[in-house]
Amino acid sequence: MGILPIPAFERRAGGRIIITSSITAPITGYPGWTHYAASKAGQLGFMRSAAMEMSRYGVTVNAVMPGNICTEGLADLGDDYLRQMAGSIPLRRLGNVDDIGNAALFLASVEANYITGQTIVVDRGQVLPESLDAMKEI
Repeated sequence: MGILPIPAFERRAGGRIIITSSITAPITGYPGWTHYAASKAGQLGFMRSAAMEMSRYGVTVNAVMPGNICTEGLADLGDDYLRQMAGSIPLRRLGNVDDIGNAALFLASVEANYITGQTIVVDRGQVLPESLDAMKEI
């Protein structure tokens, strides 16, 4: 059993699969987002098994796990939410889509050819504080 080899990867004898997941599920949780967390955790399970299965074709499979990134969806939660979230991040600001794109670009590069089945957290330190009290110290 296994995933079917993708013909383009077979022809090229290699390639990259990069998944955009989230810190929500494998690292953090948020009330009311169970469905979201389950889907993101599922992506990471897929990534690990696909990395094993696709290795025979020279394909690496990795994931980028963003924290809070300024997108339309996040903006819809309101300015108070955005300020509160930025205040809980050690670097004191939310990420942007270029931050995620740059991590994906690295994983797609030749320099990342020995990396597979791994995740890169891109969150400006969002998951570092043990509590909001820890943020008062910085």
